[in-house]
Amino acid sequence: MARATVLVTGMSGLIGGAVRKRLAGKYELRALNRRPVDGVASWRADIADLDAIQPAFAGVDVVVHLAAIAQGGAGWDDVLRHNVIGTYNVFEASRRAGVRRIVYASSGATVSGWEREAPYAALVAGRYDEAGAWVRLTHESPTRPSALYGCSKVWGEALARHYADAHGLSAICLRIGAVNAEDRPTTPRHFSVWCSQRDVAHLVERCVAAPERVRFDIFYAVSDNRWSYRDLEHARAVVGFEPEDRAEDYRGGSGRGPKATGAR
Repeated sequence: MARATVLVTGMSGLIGGAVRKRLAGKYELRALNRRPVDGVASWRADIADLDAIQPAFAGVDVVVHLAAIAQGGAGWDDVLRHNVIGTYNVFEASRRAGVRRIVYASSGATVSGWEREAPYAALVAGRYDEAGAWVRLTHESPTRPSALYGCSKVWGEALARHYADAHGLSAICLRIGAVNAEDRPTTPRHFSVWCSQRDVAHLVERCVAAPERVRFDIFYAVSDNRWSYRDLEHARAVVGFEPEDRAEDYRGGSGRGPKATGAR
């Protein structure tokens, strides 16, 4: 039986590299990138140009859409071009080509505005004695985006919902936490929202292989962090996501946990 073909946009990025390592040998991988990716069939184009990217989607079963401007302070022109127009183009190119599923890299920035309020403000500042008990945000909690970047990711989730409903495309949105090159928490906030490269790649893999009945959903991509305010139970129940890493393993420079394999 032929392996499914998976197209990864933005494969040359940090998360793209982790996803490539996780999926290699299990799927037929292709890259849609602005620069070539060694060892992978690559189509070079800007996602803001629909006609230019369309050929990359021919014969593709699943798209993992990672390409975006990921800076929280990005200006409107960049956000519009890459995260709004570019994301629309990826969904539309997928629809035209008959792709069956898109795994969309959303962001924790869709809800991180809640960090302005108690008890979440205390959690991300590391003032745990002030936090008391807290309720974790789920996929059903109201969004509260941070900056234009977070707003663009809310738009992407709404677009995914539309394409699932109007066109029958399976669309799974991942609200990715703080993935960094160091592959370990480096700020107090990371002890709440950090996600290891291993865990984000694992969740992407679970979503690529999810049953056909998963038509639309939203999952948080964070490691199993003691001080997290983002829910993991939904992803565990629907796609069997079991994070392997914890920010707390690095508390006090213990060095426990995974070594870096190579942000939000």
